Amino acid sequence: MTLVQLRHFVVLAELGTFVQASKALYLTQPALTRSIQGLEDELGGRLFDRLGRRIALTPFGHEVLQRARRLVSDAEALKQTGKGLHAGLIGTLRVGLSSAPGALLSTPLMLHMAEHHPRLQLQISRGHTELLVHELRAQHLDAAIVDVRSLRPAADLTVAQVFELDAGFLVRADHPLALRGRPVGLADILACPVASTPLSDEVARLLINRYGPQANPDDMVTLRCDETMNIVEVARHSDAIVLTVNAVAGDLVRLDVSPALDATARFGLVTLSQRQEAPALRILREQLPLWVERFVAPHVA
Repeated sequence: MTLVQLRHFVVLAELGTFVQASKALYLTQPALTRSIQGLEDELGGRLFDRLGRRIALTPFGHEVLQRARRLVSDAEALKQTGKGLHAGLIGTLRVGLSSAPGALLSTPLMLHMAEHHPRLQLQISRGHTELLVHELRAQHLDAAIVDVRSLRPAADLTVAQVFELDAGFLVRADHPLALRGRPVGLADILACPVASTPLSDEVARLLINRYGPQANPDDMVTLRCDETMNIVEVARHSDAIVLTVNAVAGDLVRLDVSPALDATARFGLVTLSQRQEAPALRILREQLPLWVERFVAPHVA
């Protein structure tokens, strides 16, 4: 018994004649007859009574028809589900976002899915780079967008769609240092609380080379948190200086520091090299450059 035979049976039962059913199925009448006879032989009973050119379902045929319709319908639904999954229109997409990407991308990503792919289940996980990479390797995530400077090179990871965003020392607009009207030095910054998410070794070296050993984040940063928006909120309501991506806080202003910091944060989309990608990941790949364009001075690689 095959789904093709069951579909032949359902169409024949609905149309009532071999002539009409064979035309609808694009089969010859002998081929349709052989298909129905094969199904009857396998089921062990007649499905139709032949009444001249017309046919009528037997009591056994009526019982089989209900189940055949369900099977054919389920098979068609499964086929459409497969197409939808392959197209990324349904299913699940699990994305990890580190601190700044989470602050910048969580809302655009959820809005896009809600508006354009309402049947797709989106799961966003937040955390630092090391944790998200661990979850990716455990196949609890389909992809992660993280600080690639904090990412250790590994053969099992693929990094793509790398982009850079300007970063600096940010304060509220009425902060005493912002009102000075002249560049501030490291001593001025150290006189205030400094807030930051965990910084990569590369950024730490940049700070030390630019401002000296006192700029080592281990000593300079007094308020450290994995969530960017938490430290931004602290800067909005205190004299704290936050070292982060400019784009995460449009209401804060960038301090004019001497020498200039000229720093960027570098993020990228990370996936497992040997794992087949989730179909819905193509949506994220397509939209990511468009979202990045909205941010301040992006440089997509």
